[in-house]
Formats: sequence, structure tokens, C-alpha cells
Amino acid sequence: MQAVNLLPRDDPNRRTKTNVPVVVGVAGAVLTTVLIGMMYMSASGAVHDRQQELDSARAELAVVPPPVQQSSAQAALAAEQKARVSALSTVMSTRVAWDRVLREVTLVLPEDVWLVSLSGSSLPAVAGVPSGLVIDGYTYSVDGVARVLSRLQVVPDLSDVQLTSSASSQVGTQDVVEFKVVANIRQPGGAPS
Repeated sequence: MQAVNLLPRDDPNRRTKTNVPVVVGVAGAVLTTVLIGMMYMSASGAVHDRQQELDSARAELAVVPPPVQQSSAQAALAAEQKARVSALSTVMSTRVAWDRVLREVTLVLPEDVWLVSLSGSSLPAVAGVPSGLVIDGYTYSVDGVARVLSRLQVVPDLSDVQLTSSASSQVGTQDVVEFKVVANIRQPGGAPS
């Protein structure tokens, strides 16, 4: 048997036709494959970054100790502490700075007045009668009593200064006027006690 070549002969002068639609289709398929590959790689990188963030957050959460359950004794202790703090803040909000009040009173007293007693209370006034500060003293005249009243009225920490009694008496050979003055003490918020 003799071999027969069924293939056409190569002719260098012969031109082959290029099929344009096939070339465009192949180029489009390659371009689409490249674009899908790039998008996949980008999305894969973003997923990888998010997975690392999630792993990091889980590791931090694992380090945090679980909340401790309070026993009834601890809850009672916390309630007692809260009550004490509340009581202390109430007392501190109504605290009277007695050193300042007494200093202001001594600065305004006239020279011809001397005190026999001075008592103070930070309790509120009862039935509108001042009771925060009670001053008993002597002076040489009724004018001296009027000066005491007018000067005590300018003390910023006092309010409702009133004369409750005044009487002439004699101390030794000297005629004097005995007086009693009451006033309210202003609380830190400005309201009288």
C-alpha cells in the first residue's frame, strides 16, 4: 500500500482567511475571564482581612473574664454603701460653714456690744420663727441694739434677723440693755434653714 497524503499542499502564496467574529469572541472570553479573576482576588483579599479582624476580636473577647455574679451578701453591702453615700451627700449639701458664719458675725458687731451667749443650729426654722442662730448680749443703749440688728442683716450667711427681746438692766453700777436676736442660717444653695 502506498501512502497517500490527503492534506492540501502548503502554498506560500495562498492566504488564509481570519474569522473576525471568532477572534473577537475569544478575546472577549479572555478579557471576561481576566476581569472575573481580578474581582475574585480582590473579594478574596477583603474576606481574608475581615476574617483576621474577626479572629482578633474573638481573641480579645476570650481574654476578658466573665462577669462575676453578685451574692446576696455583696448586693446587701452595695445597697448599704449606696445608702451611706446618699446620706453623706445629703448632709454635705446642707452643711453650714460655722467658722465663716462666726467670723462674719464678729466682724460686724459694734464695739459697744458684748455677747453673753451665742448658739447655732443647722435645723430648719419651725413655724416661720428663725432658729439657726441665737445671740444673747448687752449694749449700753437702745441705739446699740439697733446697730447690732442692722449690721447682722448685712451678713450674707444670715437671713430673717429679728429682735426677740430687749430689756433695760443694770450690771454693777452701769445701766445696760440686754437683748436677744435670732436669725436663720442660709444653706449652701442659698435657701435659709
